[in-house]
Amino acid sequence: MSSVTIDGILIKWLGNSGFMMKGDGMVLYIDPVNISGEVPEEDMADLLLITHEHFGHCDPDSIRKVRKSDCTTLIPDNMGLQFRGDARRVIEGDSLTGDLNIKGVDIEVIPAYDSCDGARYSGSGVGYFFVFGGLKIYHAGHTCTVPEWEFAAPDIAILPIGGHHSMDKAQSTTAVASLSPRIVIPIVYDFDEIDGTGPDSFVDMVKEKSPSTQVIIL
Repeated sequence: MSSVTIDGILIKWLGNSGFMMKGDGMVLYIDPVNISGEVPEEDMADLLLITHEHFGHCDPDSIRKVRKSDCTTLIPDNMGLQFRGDARRVIEGDSLTGDLNIKGVDIEVIPAYDSCDGARYSGSGVGYFFVFGGLKIYHAGHTCTVPEWEFAAPDIAILPIGGHHSMDKAQSTTAVASLSPRIVIPIVYDFDEIDGTGPDSFVDMVKEKSPSTQVIIL
């Protein structure tokens, strides 16, 4: 696990698509995985976002470990997994902003699509565009390219690059050029599955297509 602090917000990669973000007195998790042992109270989730039901995005044991008793959890509407407590099902297009924000966090639910190699069709997960600690963050989840990328340019885009029914490096590079984020963090990759180079060549690809975007590999 690696982490970086951006504008006072700690961003820790948990593996695959999982993150913990901490700042402004709040802890937010996305797709928590690989959580071993007990989680300190100060690192437990006030807000939890799940993008997809597949393992690697939805790890029930890790979810159980990070949730506070008063944690609010957002899950795609078609997920079969049941949650106790404050768990809310969401669909693409939901806008939890303004008076509808969740614990002060504005959240837009973004479509996710399957099959990047042929006809695009709606996937079983979602992405999230949210404002946390003043940072505009887009976590794409498990998706190929998304035609609805019309929201304001994020400060941070978190994008898959590993292929397998989600974006590969070339497709994510095109997404970066479209989104124009300040920072992009690649996710969902394996060194043996993307030409043996891991995410390193993604840095050069982004530099060519979107030179103002910084790539951070965690």
